[in-house]
Amino acid sequence: MAEEVKLLKTWSSPFGLRAFWILKLKGVQFDFIDEDLSNKSPLLLQSNPVYKKVPVLIHNGKPISESLVILEYVDETWKQNPLLPEDPYERARARFWAKFGDDKQGKEQEEAIGLAIETLKFLEEELKGKRFFGGEKIGLPDLALGWLANLIGVFEEVIGVKLIEKERFPLLSAWMQEFAEAPVIKESWPPHEKLVTKFRAMREPYVAAAAQPK
Repeated sequence: MAEEVKLLKTWSSPFGLRAFWILKLKGVQFDFIDEDLSNKSPLLLQSNPVYKKVPVLIHNGKPISESLVILEYVDETWKQNPLLPEDPYERARARFWAKFGDDKQGKEQEEAIGLAIETLKFLEEELKGKRFFGGEKIGLPDLALGWLANLIGVFEEVIGVKLIEKERFPLLSAWMQEFAEAPVIKESWPPHEKLVTKFRAMREPYVAAAAQPK
């Protein structure tokens, strides 16, 4: 019997992209639905009744939510192209950096930028002697941190400030470029201009509030 795999996500969410990427890297056949979060589908509400958020992976009728949980579930279920090392210590380190990337996405985009810039030196240090965070190939931490390779450029355009200088972060800059150009990753990026428009609209209320006299 053929396996049924379905992914609920949104067109712009980096969390949904993680799940999309790992399924593609594993060669898993799946369908996906881009949810409208202003009008959530009955399937999403039924599949994730606790948080009512994307992404949700539905495998043979069984839902799994939260992007990092989905990453590990897929890696354990489909053994080809493993994204975690075999060595227990290296697996623990990979999980640490994946969680590190998750923790740095704040509730507001401006907060996320500040937290990312504050911690870039740790990521730069971790990349010493490595092509990817996963070593010589894309691993679980790369998928968790992959939002940097796309959204940093969007944020830079929206706020008009260069956030990652190549001279200051050469390894991280090289990783961002190579990760973004990997075929499976490159073909799945959301439209750049559409993202810029979205985040400009999200930022406008904060800019307007900051301009008000105290």
